[in-house]
Amino acid sequence: MNNLKTAVLLAGLSGLLIALGGVLGGFSGVILFGIIALAMNAGSYWFSADIVLKSTGSKEISRDQDPGLFAMIEDLAQRAGMPMPRVYVMESMQPNAFATGRSPSHAAVAVTAGIRQLLSDRELRAVLGHELAHVKNRDVLTSSIVAAIASAISMIAWMGMFFGGGDRRSGIAGLLAVIIAPIVAMLIQAGISRAREFEADADGAEISQDPEALASALQRIEMGARRVPMNVPESTAHLFIANPFAGMRGAKLLSTHPPTEERVARLLRRAAR
Repeated sequence: MNNLKTAVLLAGLSGLLIALGGVLGGFSGVILFGIIALAMNAGSYWFSADIVLKSTGSKEISRDQDPGLFAMIEDLAQRAGMPMPRVYVMESMQPNAFATGRSPSHAAVAVTAGIRQLLSDRELRAVLGHELAHVKNRDVLTSSIVAAIASAISMIAWMGMFFGGGDRRSGIAGLLAVIIAPIVAMLIQAGISRAREFEADADGAEISQDPEALASALQRIEMGARRVPMNVPESTAHLFIANPFAGMRGAKLLSTHPPTEERVARLLRRAAR
């Protein structure tokens, strides 16, 4: 169901791009800005892991520095049928974690100092299962495609706002398009990200075989994220298991994460089967 929702929302985003291009410049405008956006995001996708890891201040560690964490990730990776990813840590005391990489063979998993202190080994194991599920499902590829289309919509809207022409009859329609289209694109983008989180919760629970531990971890991480701020770029928020800006006012607006209560409820229903 989550994969179907992703496909439907992605089709809607693509349709929005075509419609906006048609209003402002015809299909040629869609092609031009689509190519520009794809080129920009292709570079980001290819180097996504290094970009994200550097921008979040993550530091790679060796097995000797945290043998317990390595053993946990190695076991989960084997269960998921994946190669062992690189392992990183962040000095932040906010409990959180993320995974990145364009494919399972180019993956990296990062955890914060805060999550290592807050969660039990059982809860942390479930969180890491969730993160490996993102990599296995190639969610970085999905988010890159979504970002490319959303970027094209934003660029077309911006060009239409400042350089648009046309007669007065189409002026109002064009103005509404350039204002509304980027907002709708952000809503669809957030919807796709939320669908991928639900999918990673389900697949991560399958990998760790412990949906209850993941549910418990999500609740504790949510509380910790509200209390302890994290200094990371907003563009990386969707990668984390919980919104790193949860404690900020207005964090729920256009959130890339579904409500924790709903995620927990789904996991507990899964555990009761």
